[in-house]
Amino acid sequence: MYLSRLTLTQFKNYENADFDFNEKINCLVGDNGAGKTNVLDAIYYLSFTKSYFNSIDSQNILHKQDFFALHGYYKNQEATEDKVSCIQQRSRKKQFRFNKKDYERFSDHIGKIPLVMISPYDRDLINDGSELRRKYIDGVISQFDKFYLTDLLDYNKALQQRNILLKQFAEQHYFDELSLAVWDEKLLKPGEALFQKRKQFLEEFNPLFDRYYRYLSQENEQVNITYNSQLEEKDFDELLKDSIQRDRAMRYTGIGIHKDDLIFKMNGFPVKKFGSQGQQKSFVIAIKLAQFEYTRLKKGFKPILLFDDIFDKLDDKRVAQIVELVSQENFGQVFITDTQPMRINGIFEKIKIDHKIFLVENGTIKELA
Repeated sequence: MYLSRLTLTQFKNYENADFDFNEKINCLVGDNGAGKTNVLDAIYYLSFTKSYFNSIDSQNILHKQDFFALHGYYKNQEATEDKVSCIQQRSRKKQFRFNKKDYERFSDHIGKIPLVMISPYDRDLINDGSELRRKYIDGVISQFDKFYLTDLLDYNKALQQRNILLKQFAEQHYFDELSLAVWDEKLLKPGEALFQKRKQFLEEFNPLFDRYYRYLSQENEQVNITYNSQLEEKDFDELLKDSIQRDRAMRYTGIGIHKDDLIFKMNGFPVKKFGSQGQQKSFVIAIKLAQFEYTRLKKGFKPILLFDDIFDKLDDKRVAQIVELVSQENFGQVFITDTQPMRINGIFEKIKIDHKIFLVENGTIKELA
């Protein structure tokens, strides 16, 4: 599957733009702030029904305009075309369509057009809190497992209701253990399923991740991702029963898979504390490349891969190494943004592969010969 054409209307800094893409590699070059990343974000929208960078949809409408519209035309595995559209009007509900049919639930679209985004913000996976790492693993698994996404939504709804009940108990100075047990029961099945699938995912993911890290770093560090979950200690129902008094005091649920974390290690030590900037950058790029490979194996076809300005602070040799890697048969359509047109041109003089280069200037685009 690949994106053959993309049209943007009043999206971010684009009044109107129309791209015809190469099915292999597409490079967007131009100065910082010209709008290169906005094109990648539009492509991300059409896979995940939301922005990679801004969760408030109305803020992605061009200033002083009333709506934005994104339309993507995809060549699928059957060599036919699928059209995906996202339309957001101010003060209106977002519309999302697949072949002109509106979705009742946006979650039904997740996984139809698998995609992996690699951006400078990925360093936050290492340096930010556990919530971001949980969102990451949930997003990866949800692209190929619809039941996982359903369980996650069910779990979060039950968790929200249990927390509301705990807060009510504290405010009204009473406690009803039977009422709490109703929500405990609704947490157990999806929580246990999510725990098992996260655990299995990391067992399969780590060898791929290690392989890509070794390729990128050309070093011999041992890297891995460790799954840290309270459910490793004992059964979920026991954990909930044991924590009742603490939950009452804290007014929220302190036990469960919503407290899980991923521990990133290099040679047995946390990357956050002991990894250099270069090692951390290679670490997160390797995670995303392993995500690509894992998704490809699960889906049976190649996801779209987006590289947003990741070549900053990398030497030309390392940049060429990455481009050469994604030029191989295992990879499908790739999008790359860069501020240095000469560097991109130089790479493709050495690596002979089908590609297109677009010059982006202040919300306008021009395909370069």
